[in-house]
Amino acid sequence: MSTQQQLLNQLKTAGYKLTPQRRAVIAALVKSANPVTNQSLHAALKPDHPEIGLVTVYRTMALLDKLGLLCRFNYGDHISFRAGPPEHHHHLVCRGCGNVVDFTDHCPLELQSAVERNTGFRITEHTLEFAGYCRSCQEA
Repeated sequence: MSTQQQLLNQLKTAGYKLTPQRRAVIAALVKSANPVTNQSLHAALKPDHPEIGLVTVYRTMALLDKLGLLCRFNYGDHISFRAGPPEHHHHLVCRGCGNVVDFTDHCPLELQSAVERNTGFRITEHTLEFAGYCRSCQEA
């Protein structure tokens, strides 16, 4: 089953209508190779769906995020999303081109254990992002 169909099924299961606008937003989101902002997603939708407003994109993305169907990337005031749950994984984020690379297999679980031990804090979830410049951007 495609990611797009999975998102639609999860929305329907949660009791939400699968409106043409939500379907279009989800299709554009899934189609994007890199994380998207609400504004960039709206711009991508405009040529084929001029009737979809920016508010509709914001509301649809907020709903998907609330349901845990998006992976969110925060860079200061800049927020972008990628389809998929915010599962346990980590990111390398290029400040030049915006490319995001997952590196789940290098999870420093011993770091999480040490933080819990040293602070008495029980960690239930976390995100880890390293920001810098990919090879292509370094060469440019």
